[in-house]
Amino acid sequence: MGHGHKEQEDLLNLLEHGKITTEYAIGRIAKSKTTKESNQTNEEDLKGMMEELDGLIGLGSVKKLVKEIQAFICIQNKRKEESLIADPLVLHMIFKGNPGTGKTTVARLLGKIMCAMGVLEKGHVVEVERADLVGEYIGHTAVKVREHIRKSLGGIMFIDEAYSLARGGEKDFGKEAIDAMVKGMEDYKENLILVLAGYRDEMEKFLRTNPGLKSRFPIHIEFPDYTLEELMKIAETMVEKRQYKLSMSAKARLSKIISKKRIEDPLSSGNARLVRNIVERAIRKQAVRLQKSGSFKRDNLITLIREDMTEGDD
Repeated sequence: MGHGHKEQEDLLNLLEHGKITTEYAIGRIAKSKTTKESNQTNEEDLKGMMEELDGLIGLGSVKKLVKEIQAFICIQNKRKEESLIADPLVLHMIFKGNPGTGKTTVARLLGKIMCAMGVLEKGHVVEVERADLVGEYIGHTAVKVREHIRKSLGGIMFIDEAYSLARGGEKDFGKEAIDAMVKGMEDYKENLILVLAGYRDEMEKFLRTNPGLKSRFPIHIEFPDYTLEELMKIAETMVEKRQYKLSMSAKARLSKIISKKRIEDPLSSGNARLVRNIVERAIRKQAVRLQKSGSFKRDNLITLIREDMTEGDD
């Protein structure tokens, strides 16, 4: 017998023996039905979000860890139902990686996943940086931090380039921002996830200068640079979404440009921003080329060719 049927039977027995009113019994049954429907909706939402995560190009280690977090939350909830000891859900995280490697995208998806699992009330992401948190005079910083924490309640507070808070001299208010942030983490640990993001080496140095911080962030996720193959897949996905396609020569030219950039600038060349900039520039170049030629057939309108792929605004 299912849990819902058992509950209804218990309610009917209580009603029969005059222990509860008819109105109360009807209300409990209606609430039980609503909760069941809500849980089914959340399960469907969660399934869709996990499929969206799987659909992201690359990020194999990231996907693996997110699924581990999902499983951990599920099992802790099941343990609570059986009156077993459950580990506290401390889910504050450190994201380490170069810009454009998917950190913000994953944070936004994580917010939705946590909401569908009932861990977070809203699942929204509030993105902040040093300028949003550090004030200009004594007492100003704590007020700014508290305000952004208030906006983030029920979701994720995402601090990009978090190590910048530790930069500055004795008169800098960055340390005050860190202290206020730590207090907020403790005060609202049931309904807030804090994510600190930035370059890998910089984040490592930041955590070493603030030993108390590392223990408060049990989850560390590494975001590796995309491989050349992954960047090409990202480019093809980008152009398909815009209803364009790459000619064979355009693909070859794009691969050559990305390979060259990776040698010239290893820190920022293995990310999706580079590809997006090249693709968007190619679409503009194609527009100028077609306007000059006056050739507006469908195939011409959707095809990006070798000449459209350039390294800069030449």
